[in-house]
Amino acid sequence: MTHKVWLEVAVNGPWSRRHQPNIPITADDIVRDAIACAEAGAAIIHMHAYDSVTGRQRDDYEIYAPIIERIRAAVDVVCYPTIPFAGSVDSPSPLTPAQRYAAVDALVKAGLIEWVGVDPGSTNLAHYAAIAAARPGFVYANPEDHIRHGLDLARRHARTPSYAIYEPGFLRLGAALHRACPGTPVPLYRFMFSQDMAFGFPAQDWALDAYLRLLALEAPDAPWMIAGLGVEIEPLIETAVLRRGHVRVGLEDVPLGSAADNRSLVDRARRLVEAAGGALASAADMRAALAAA
Repeated sequence: MTHKVWLEVAVNGPWSRRHQPNIPITADDIVRDAIACAEAGAAIIHMHAYDSVTGRQRDDYEIYAPIIERIRAAVDVVCYPTIPFAGSVDSPSPLTPAQRYAAVDALVKAGLIEWVGVDPGSTNLAHYAAIAAARPGFVYANPEDHIRHGLDLARRHARTPSYAIYEPGFLRLGAALHRACPGTPVPLYRFMFSQDMAFGFPAQDWALDAYLRLLALEAPDAPWMIAGLGVEIEPLIETAVLRRGHVRVGLEDVPLGSAADNRSLVDRARRLVEAAGGALASAADMRAALAAA
């Protein structure tokens, strides 16, 4: 049977146009990109919301809701947002779990999102170029009570936890916390690779196989996907399809300063999936597979 590949597109990320010039920032731009990518075969849309005045990321329900409503009115896709950092220049005091998940909670209650983003672990994130220039990176912090809050939200509303696995320990902790939250839907494990940043693994076959061996121990039969930050993921797509995994592309993930656009990244991913013998799944296909998990 042909493997149905779930294709996600992460349309912008936290970079701002100073670092990633082609990302969609305005609501109209995000909606346009999302619809174009869905029409090209993407079944999942991941986005970060931006303030229209400052051009900075702002994770408010009032920004996300109309964007997601417009996308879902035009195409059948799964949309899900990010969550803000636990602390940043825009929130100098550390956010509580409820504050970090406030917009997600409201979007779930409004029936607008089917997945809840949960990053089950903490790590240092730094670009190699910044390290060489003695510019510090930052600690991406996800305390355990924040992870449990996200999983409990997913459990109460029967939403899929969408895990970002930056390091192998994220997989082990995420699986353990999922086991400790009975009744929570099975998470999607998204393996985050990088070539430009000093975290986790590079996007190579041996690294994917290492993750899959660990997943088989901790969460056998859970769905998984390849993705990353500062990475060219395309060389790993054939291996992922042959291993019966799923794929994320998009301007959040590619190296900064990319000349690509989201639609072209989706088009190229589709060709690579089909060349490897797979076929892109619809959102309905994906929902059915998750319901059976």
